[in-house]
Amino acid sequence: MASRTSTLKFFSLLISSFAIVQMAMAGDPDILTDFVVPPNGRVDGNFFTYTGFRVLVGGAPPTAFKVLKASLAEFPALNGQSVSYAVLQFPSGTTNPPHTHPRSAELLFLVQGSLQVGFVDTKNNLFTQTLQVGDLFVFPKGLVHFQYNADSKKPALAISAFGSANAGHVSIPSTLFTTVIDDNVLAISFKTDVATIQKLKAGLAPKP
Repeated sequence: MASRTSTLKFFSLLISSFAIVQMAMAGDPDILTDFVVPPNGRVDGNFFTYTGFRVLVGGAPPTAFKVLKASLAEFPALNGQSVSYAVLQFPSGTTNPPHTHPRSAELLFLVQGSLQVGFVDTKNNLFTQTLQVGDLFVFPKGLVHFQYNADSKKPALAISAFGSANAGHVSIPSTLFTTVIDDNVLAISFKTDVATIQKLKAGLAPKP
């Protein structure tokens, strides 16, 4: 009887271990077809074509940091394909504030200008680099990272690829200071006072 109990415990542990491994490997779910057919059932070349980046050709440069996305929300053909894209436009002196992508790493390719980039690992080590045109930089999955165009005259343009059709985006400033987290909690966490926290919240509040 004891032997049988030990065997059952062993198999329970084994099954639990497989479950943990599967959770650790979780990403976009695999599909059993070549692609996911849209609800209207109509599939032709147009379904697999995304034209949202055409505005970049001959368009006026933005005056503030801007991201154009080709993710599942904008491009339904990406459903089940575990890929997505973004184009990041940086006027002089602008930044893509610290943020994370919970479901994917990010591979950034610098097309124009220069960028200061960096990420912080789970041991609070900061890894930074100044990228030049043609450089690639990878931001590991789920880690806080940023990009900054320190050039006071020239814009920068970068393309980011993701290993998920819906990588997600969690902005650290917005998450902390534009939600309803109690001011006292934030003041204690940042070792400051409530008045300072309220100034930060006011500065990040959406413009009317």
